[in-house]
Amino acid sequence: MRLSRGRSARHALTGVFWTDLKMISLARKRLHDAAVPPNTLIYAVGDIHGRLDLLDRLLAWVVEDARAAGPEVNAQIIFLGDYVDRGPDSMGVLERLSSLCVEGLSVTTLKGNHEQMMLEILDSPEKWPGWARAGGLATVVSYGVRPPPANSPPEAVAEMVEALRAAVPQKHRDFLDALQPALEVGDFFFAHAGVRPGLPLRDQVEQDLLWIREGFLNHKGPFERVIVHGHSTDTTPMVDDYRIGVDTGAYATGVLTCVRIHGRRKELIGVNLGGVWLWS
Repeated sequence: MRLSRGRSARHALTGVFWTDLKMISLARKRLHDAAVPPNTLIYAVGDIHGRLDLLDRLLAWVVEDARAAGPEVNAQIIFLGDYVDRGPDSMGVLERLSSLCVEGLSVTTLKGNHEQMMLEILDSPEKWPGWARAGGLATVVSYGVRPPPANSPPEAVAEMVEALRAAVPQKHRDFLDALQPALEVGDFFFAHAGVRPGLPLRDQVEQDLLWIREGFLNHKGPFERVIVHGHSTDTTPMVDDYRIGVDTGAYATGVLTCVRIHGRRKELIGVNLGGVWLWS
């Protein structure tokens, strides 16, 4: 699959593509200096939210790109969480990720707040209203379970949750249970939502790694590592001196984004149903 270079988010979203690959400059001070270890190639993927179609298109490009990098390169794909809810095929996304095995490409899957909510509802039906508002209805439907009407009595919710427990394969449950809260590679720290400023990375708590927003996004100073995250949605990737945000709202915009890191080179890759491009 050929990678194209987009002049802007507007051109990328309308499917205007180029055929050459050119390095993107994300650099300011801290980000410019950050690197992964030698012979390491990282792909960090933003929030998928049930968009199996976009995930498959991105995976096809990543596999081809990693193979082109050569056998001496240690290629790793890191999924930043929020695989379920809102989009049409959460079940399909969990099946793909829980089965993903590509020669020459290691896979790391991090936990997002939506996976946390899904796990909680399987054990605690009383949490259904919050999950439903956050997009859980789409996940329930993807498993072939009919969600209860709004304001249903607890008995109806409990019946739905019991049906969902039966519909979710053990393989998917095991996958959700095994998700990691964060990962550090070279000068980069990967987490779904971000980190709590002022707290050493080793002391970060899972609640912040999965849920933090303003306290992280509004922080203007450096962190111990460049933070690569999803969770906070924008129509284009969010980049500053100390962080890279790759949640471009795939379920709503039809655009899934990842950042490719090789040495000190950082490139933002966008995918929609029309093609693959380099954000500029």
